[in-house]
Amino acid sequence: MFRVLLALIIIVPALEIGLLILSGNVLGVWPTILLIISTGVLGAWLAKKQGLQAIQYVQYQVQQGQVPSEVIIDGLCILVGGVVLLTPGFITDAIGFLLLFPASRKVIKPFIVKWIQSMINNNRITIIR
Repeated sequence: MFRVLLALIIIVPALEIGLLILSGNVLGVWPTILLIISTGVLGAWLAKKQGLQAIQYVQYQVQQGQVPSEVIIDGLCILVGGVVLLTPGFITDAIGFLLLFPASRKVIKPFIVKWIQSMINNNRITIIR
């Protein structure tokens, strides 16, 4: 796990820098800067909107006496997607938008649940009730 994280910390920024340089050469410096700023602003707006909806749904489920499980994963995806969208770069923006849009999040959530379940089974996460 640590090796994968270390590789991502090294490889993703290198790829982002390469894409930003390429975009600056193809589109120009100012359009590239405006594109980065606009994706950050759009991402912050989407994350706020989606996050507030998730909080309202959690509150509704709790009021109905239900345990909010799936919406917690949604909230986690929204949080990570919003943070990643604020990071300049096209790869991180793509990941952020995938985590923010409900349709793509629906495809990603089973993998996240499976990953969390495997961490629980390997005693890396302990849940206390």
